[in-house]
Amino acid sequence: MIITLVRHGEIDNDYLGYYNGHIDIALSEKGLQEAALVAKQFKYTRFDAVYSSDLIRSRQTLHPFSLNIEPHFTEELREKSWGKHEGMNFDAITTRDGLAYRHFEQWINALDGEPYDAYIARIRRFFLEFLPSQPYDSVLVITHAGVIRVLYAIILELSLEKAFGLPFPYAAYTTLDTETWQFGAL
Repeated sequence: MIITLVRHGEIDNDYLGYYNGHIDIALSEKGLQEAALVAKQFKYTRFDAVYSSDLIRSRQTLHPFSLNIEPHFTEELREKSWGKHEGMNFDAITTRDGLAYRHFEQWINALDGEPYDAYIARIRRFFLEFLPSQPYDSVLVITHAGVIRVLYAIILELSLEKAFGLPFPYAAYTTLDTETWQFGAL
């Protein structure tokens, strides 16, 4: 199976640089244009199945795709929930909660919301158990950068810090071949 992974387009400027998680944010005007451009690249590609995060930024990214099938919208492809820290940036969190950044894993585990091990397990289940059990050859997935980076960490056996340092711009895409578990070029 070939899984085409697409990050949603750019979000509204008011939310850039924040821990947005499950906040249902629309794409910016630039993000809508990015979605149209990435969809155009797949104009002649036939997908056997389409899965998308149910959040509006992913739905809007999927909208310009010419599909011959109904997409499946799922919470399984959502970004991590940050709980009481959603909608806040780093400075606001450190000021309000007095948290100090010592290292990557300490920081993400100190923040509220979905436990990181549960988030990783959710992504592992979806991509390594659920999708490979389906009878598809070609699957389109519209999701979030965090989901894609965690998948990179799992498949390539990278630390989360290293995976989250990988560039994955808005509306970028890559492929994952489940026979070899290799990613295509970004």
